[in-house]
Amino acid sequence: MEIAKTMTQTGERASPATVRVWDPLVRIFHWSLAGLFAFAFLTGDEWQQPHELAGYVIAGLIAVRLLWGFVGSRHARFADFLYGPSTVAGFLADTLRMKARRYLGHNPAGGLMVIALLLAISAISLTGWMMTLDAYWGMEWVEELHEATAYAALGLIGLHLGGVILASLEHGENLARAMITGSKRAPGPDDIA
Repeated sequence: MEIAKTMTQTGERASPATVRVWDPLVRIFHWSLAGLFAFAFLTGDEWQQPHELAGYVIAGLIAVRLLWGFVGSRHARFADFLYGPSTVAGFLADTLRMKARRYLGHNPAGGLMVIALLLAISAISLTGWMMTLDAYWGMEWVEELHEATAYAALGLIGLHLGGVILASLEHGENLARAMITGSKRAPGPDDIA
């Protein structure tokens, strides 16, 4: 899909209009969580103290993001991107046909992914913290659950990246760049703002 560009008064091509979608807190949270998760995943068995510190910072980030999901900017709020199962299923079916509508904020599948990742990473943080307590010290099931949720989160991240690539191709915009700049192409008549 080619993005229509307008002509300026001097006859030069102008970039399409953009709108601010992702506020700084959302963007800093996203990239900090991505980097810290990668660091914690790679250092899990090798570098315990930095691994634990990364886990505590991740838990703090999750707490801030949960609060921001209720009081933050429009597209950061959970109410903006939580949809029912039938809406998510319909969106996924449309995506498979490359006919999904463009959403300015998170699309229904993206919103579900946000919740899935927040839950998985919260479970990783909780079980990691539990392993430091005397009450759970040496309990194999806690360590196994910690590791299983870390690998489940890694799988979710893979699905997330695949969804970002697919949506970027389908709608002709770079969603990764939008999460860096905070801006996306202004909504068109068929987009959901």
